[in-house]
Amino acid sequence: MPLIGYARVSTEDQTPLPQSQALKSAGCAEIHEEQASGGSRARPVLARVLERIGKGDTLVVVRIDRLARSLSHLLEVIERLEAKGAFFRSLTDPIDTSSPQGKFTLQVLGAAAEFERALIRERTKAGLASARTKGRVGGNPGLRARDPAALRKVRLARQDGYMERLNETAQDWVPHVRRLRPDMAWEDVLRIVNGPLPRERQWTQSRLLRAVNAYVRDGFLPETVLGRAGRRETD
Repeated sequence: MPLIGYARVSTEDQTPLPQSQALKSAGCAEIHEEQASGGSRARPVLARVLERIGKGDTLVVVRIDRLARSLSHLLEVIERLEAKGAFFRSLTDPIDTSSPQGKFTLQVLGAAAEFERALIRERTKAGLASARTKGRVGGNPGLRARDPAALRKVRLARQDGYMERLNETAQDWVPHVRRLRPDMAWEDVLRIVNGPLPRERQWTQSRLLRAVNAYVRDGFLPETVLGRAGRRETD
């Protein structure tokens, strides 16, 4: 079972050496290092690792915050690994998806994530209702002031929500995109994707392209699917 290490640091002032040494001591046959902000999904090294990792491999990190910036992001990556028959292990957290205990921990994390989302929804509703009764205008003051930090936080939250919705429908379109692109034009791929789906679940080409771009960005699909399709042969 090959162990593949991933080490990430946030700034140029940090060094991944301590993480890499810990991963090497844990038996990782290869180690990939990346310098990227924890709040950013732009992780080209991680994307390449996720694309190359194969059945039976295990992705290893020193801590889960080196891999993911949120619980939902962590679950997305682990789902991607499971789809390829691969595993995930954190050296300092009780997560090893190759073991029954690790799988149970993952199930607890998934339930916690859903519970957290439900709490946020309820608190938001209650807060808006309370504000209305007091005559206050709803909304984030930072957003009204166009504060960059507030805008970035909202943008990242929207990205997380969008990816969660995509993951719920991935089985409808990811296998077709992976198999047919870039050999087949998008309009033909769209027709095949929509073929078995009821009308209310069918995709438009713009929605499908947005979903594919998001999966490519996060390393869940290879960049090759976005390549130009070959010309159709004419009689």
